[in-house]
Amino acid sequence: MKILSPMIVRFPWMLLAGVVLLANFSESSMSGSGVVRAEPPFQRAFLDGSGPGWIALTGKDFVNVNCAEDTWTWKGENAHCTGKPVGVIRSQKEYENFELVAQWKHLRSAGNSGIFVWTVPESLTSLAPGNLPSGIEVQILDHGYAENYEKRHGEKSDWFSTNGDVFPVRTHMTPFPPLSADGSRSFPSEDRTKGFGHWNHYYIRAINGEVRLWVNGGEVSGGNHCEPRRGYLCLESEGSPIEFRHIRIRELP
Repeated sequence: MKILSPMIVRFPWMLLAGVVLLANFSESSMSGSGVVRAEPPFQRAFLDGSGPGWIALTGKDFVNVNCAEDTWTWKGENAHCTGKPVGVIRSQKEYENFELVAQWKHLRSAGNSGIFVWTVPESLTSLAPGNLPSGIEVQILDHGYAENYEKRHGEKSDWFSTNGDVFPVRTHMTPFPPLSADGSRSFPSEDRTKGFGHWNHYYIRAINGEVRLWVNGGEVSGGNHCEPRRGYLCLESEGSPIEFRHIRIRELP
């Protein structure tokens, strides 16, 4: 008997034009009680942001909020961030339902950055350098950050990962499992990011209060019941140099 992916059953909008999803199913296994169970489906989606409805976001599409004048420099679709000071740039407009693709590369070990979705407009008003706004953060963290933490504390972190955490910052979201120890973050279901000096690909889908993240082609994390579910996109500067390229967005109904 064929088993339908729960993702497809719950979210028919996944079949939007231009989205290609491939579900890999493992063989059903027999438990000790003799009950046949199916392994959970593993969703794949890799988009390059081309096709109808997609537009490229470049420097003209962002506004500096609390970074220095030279924190962000753009050459076409490529952005370089010095990481100093800590702060964000925001999109010119607010978004509600959308798909976003972006490539990013840390230039130094233990680099830290992120993409904010549904950023609360009021949290950007008079935001001082060194501070970050309210919204849903899609974490961009280099593996060296976790390695340094383990060296300092003698154990692995149970409150962050380096493979695509999704979590609310002074807003509300019900994170999808697996969860951080305190339950506030959606941890990635598998490790898919490459270390500093290598390009990584994020595909983010934010629709009807739900955020899902694909890292390098595989879905790993997300959450639902987000409030608010409309706001600015923000790119984060957080202490370390990083590059972004091919940031593209498609608004959805």
